[in-house]
Amino acid sequence: MLDSAHLTWTNVFLGLLFVIFDSVLSLLLGLGIGGSLLVASVRCIIQLSIMALVLDKVFMSNNIWGVFGIAVLLNVLGAFEATYNKAKRRFSNMFPLVLCAMLCGTLPISILGSEFAMAQRPFWQPDQYIPILGMILGNAISAIGVGMNSISKEFAENRDKVETYLAMGASRFEACKPVGVEALKMALLPTVNQLSVIGLISIPGMMTGAIVGGKSVEQAARLQMIIMFMISASSALCTLGALVFALSTLVDSQHRIRPDRLDSRKPIMYRWRDSGLERAWKGVLSLKCWGREKGSEEERRGLLRVPEILRSDWPPRAAAQCAVNPLLAFVAVVQAFSMTTRLATSLKTVQLGAFRKKHTLTFA
Repeated sequence: MLDSAHLTWTNVFLGLLFVIFDSVLSLLLGLGIGGSLLVASVRCIIQLSIMALVLDKVFMSNNIWGVFGIAVLLNVLGAFEATYNKAKRRFSNMFPLVLCAMLCGTLPISILGSEFAMAQRPFWQPDQYIPILGMILGNAISAIGVGMNSISKEFAENRDKVETYLAMGASRFEACKPVGVEALKMALLPTVNQLSVIGLISIPGMMTGAIVGGKSVEQAARLQMIIMFMISASSALCTLGALVFALSTLVDSQHRIRPDRLDSRKPIMYRWRDSGLERAWKGVLSLKCWGREKGSEEERRGLLRVPEILRSDWPPRAAAQCAVNPLLAFVAVVQAFSMTTRLATSLKTVQLGAFRKKHTLTFA
């Protein structure tokens, strides 16, 4: 078995060129996905770099409490991603409810699967358990995001069916069951499709990694089967729990639909971020070599505008800034020349008007 090549940051940048090409193509065609691709790629680089540093320490320690802490942290981050980034609309207390659903759906299956199906002793062996838990969580996040978007869209735009069931005496479980079943089917559709084509069309990454790591192809295939079954079961349980929590929140115990518990605005931390960036951008745009000061109406209109450099209150700080930066100094000279030209033109206009007025009165 040949050793895998040693990858450097140059290799990573070469791989990033494919995403940059897609972003440029999106910009040329006006598709509007280039920015999202670049931001997601940068997040991928940063997050994987941090995870590599953290997991290296955890693997070396071989401590069950370190593994447990990483497992809980991954669930918390996954719940945050599913709540604030994947879901377009959020209901009340969505983050803790989604976190509870993920903990109940990922930890038992990952522990039982590692202990019995994969025959790991101990089950919490860091270099085996954490990567498997990461794959389970990744698929669970996607499934929960699809399910939550389907539920919230139905209650925000098409809740007439649920209201009809409730008006005819159905319980909230009976009224919400068709909506929940449809959302669950949509959420699990990617997982079912992946199970259908795996091995026939696609070769999964875990199997490829096991083969590169030195395992036989047969053992790698069996390992991939177990992992796919764990992923499917965990995605179904997590999505089912999240849907139950969502429907119980949007239809209360009095069998009433509560649209006031559904929020379509951006999360508050993102609103703060956007507001801060907007203020910062306005501050950057307001920075100049020298600023325009308040003056008379004629100066604001540009008729009798006096160059800032000719004023007595010329700010020394701006002059020092221009002296340090040659480009700013050049811009200052050009603007002063332009203002001087305007001033001369304005004075000539005033003199010409006075001359015409004088001769008009003399002629009269």
